[in-house]
Amino acid sequence: MLKLYYMQGACPLVPHVALEWAKADFEAVKMARDELKTPEFLALNSLGSVPVLQDGDWSLTQNMAILDFINTQYPEAKLFGKGDVHQQAKARQWLAFANADLHSTFAYVFNPNRFIEGEGEGAQIRARAMLQVSDYFGLVNEALHNQDYLTGELTIADVYVYVVLRWAKAFNIDLSHLDKLEGFYQRVEADEGVQKALKTQGLL
Repeated sequence: MLKLYYMQGACPLVPHVALEWAKADFEAVKMARDELKTPEFLALNSLGSVPVLQDGDWSLTQNMAILDFINTQYPEAKLFGKGDVHQQAKARQWLAFANADLHSTFAYVFNPNRFIEGEGEGAQIRARAMLQVSDYFGLVNEALHNQDYLTGELTIADVYVYVVLRWAKAFNIDLSHLDKLEGFYQRVEADEGVQKALKTQGLL
């Protein structure tokens, strides 16, 4: 049986939903932050971070790699949609955007003091990161003007953007000027697989 190691509400929520869509036989293992540095967990991922997907003695880290594995093992899940090669490539483009741009920028919202000393500088970095996150969500909002999802149908890319949008709400980032985001948020959250993952993680 597969095991997905996660922290509540963090980015492993994305592969968690993917596994639900795949109807995979898996166990979701909740981790506390201090557990990530134990020898047992570091043997799975020397970075001491989640997600980790374990299959027996084999383990895989990083969202993009895990999602690619799930997509390969469970093609019927249609993680990147049911459209043609162009539509699926666009879904991958949005997934990469969510991972490399949105998520990476949000790291400076979560922990602006990670690479600096001094609270004042940290506050400035967080404020600038929040503005950048807002700008990125502006691109998402633009893509949603004539469709419900980023590529016209629900894909795992939408789920990743939804997860970061959850974080933006938690940090009270003002996105009120972006009129398509709330409807998008509600539509993604209403998906059956998303609902199952949220309930398992204690987020509903």
